[in-house]
Amino acid sequence: MRNRKRDKGDYSRLKKKVFRRMLLIVLSAVAVVFFLCLLTMWRFRPNVVNFLEKAFHLSNDEAGRIWQEVFSDNALLYVFIAIIVFILIFLRFSLSWFAKYFDEISAGIDQLVDKPGSDIILSPELAHMETKLNKIKGTLERQKWDAQEAEQRKNDLVVYLAHDIKTPLTSVIGYLSLLDEAPDMPPEQRAKYVGITLEKAYRLEQLIDEFFEITRFNLQSIVLNKGKINLSFMLNQVADEFYPMLEPEGKKAVVDAPDGLTLWGDADKLARVFNNILKNAAAYSYRGSIIRISARQEDQSVIIVFANQGDPIPSAKLETIFDQFFRLDASRSTNSGGAGLGLAIAKKIVTAHGGNITATSNEERTVFTVTLPNQDGTVG
Repeated sequence: MRNRKRDKGDYSRLKKKVFRRMLLIVLSAVAVVFFLCLLTMWRFRPNVVNFLEKAFHLSNDEAGRIWQEVFSDNALLYVFIAIIVFILIFLRFSLSWFAKYFDEISAGIDQLVDKPGSDIILSPELAHMETKLNKIKGTLERQKWDAQEAEQRKNDLVVYLAHDIKTPLTSVIGYLSLLDEAPDMPPEQRAKYVGITLEKAYRLEQLIDEFFEITRFNLQSIVLNKGKINLSFMLNQVADEFYPMLEPEGKKAVVDAPDGLTLWGDADKLARVFNNILKNAAAYSYRGSIIRISARQEDQSVIIVFANQGDPIPSAKLETIFDQFFRLDASRSTNSGGAGLGLAIAKKIVTAHGGNITATSNEERTVFTVTLPNQDGTVG
């Protein structure tokens, strides 16, 4: 209701100007017609009487009586008709004047797309419409810029992945060729080459999965199948799954969540959120460091925090870290960075749950915080 009242007041200047113009039209029509009637009745009476006398051979009294009955007695009717005619004529010209506002708005709408960067300028009476159009224009330009930037990041990433795919593929072909050409190769050397080949094949599979991930991100829509989740169990399970990845570098994931902490949400998709965040923390944390995962309930929300020690993320990059196809360091090997979709997908899933995800980083640690609504969550 307040917004409606505010919007009605936004066009007060235009309404006042239109009212003044209409009032001026009516008053002008009345004044002009009244003056013409007076002029006709008093100045042209002798001419009309003389015309009747000569044209119809009438006496002066007869011509005067016709003037009286036809013109003088019906003067008010003629005045009324004349006023209506003049008002219609004035309205015709006024509509042309009023239509210029629609022309301005139409030109402003065309300018939304045709002239990027330039502000839309309308008449002072349309200041509110001018503000709205410029706001829409700014939003469209930002969306266009974001889409172009995301498309460029995607294209760059595809180029990186295509280049990276050639490296393990070349190794696989090379080592398989060696094994094929030397059937009498010593068992120890053969085992070494087979192990390297298998490692490169796994890496090749990972890169291909990232290609599919790009396609799935563009096509999928988030559909939630909510249920009751044992959050403590889920976080410990996610941490255990990362043990083979963390252990070789002396890293460890430690979970601190109260037993019985439950969450209402889509278990599969939230597990993917936590997996993506932990994968990012594992990739960019120091060797031998601890990744701490904690969860707690505050009022009607559950807060999950992932904290790791690693090089700080620049503040400028913190603002775009959840954008699709964003990689923290494009120059890194793809062994430490994926398709740049993990955090973007995490944000999309968290937003679909009605929550939010944020990141902070300093010299001591980098922290990702997930806040989810939990009307049904309880701490046992």
